[in-house]
Amino acid sequence: MSMSSHIDELKKKHQVLSQQVDEAQRAPSVSTLKVAELKKQKLRIKEEITRLSVSA
Repeated sequence: MSMSSHIDELKKKHQVLSQQVDEAQRAPSVSTLKVAELKKQKLRIKEEITRLSVSA
């Protein structure tokens, strides 16, 4: 897998997580802990995208 395709996949995962966070925040049955975990995953992916983009 090339670097650009890997970054593209990470961007797709980031977008999916963003949608999940939005949905979770609107759903009253989802705990704040779950929302926080989704946000952490999203941040980790964003940091990985940034790290890979700088080194590429």
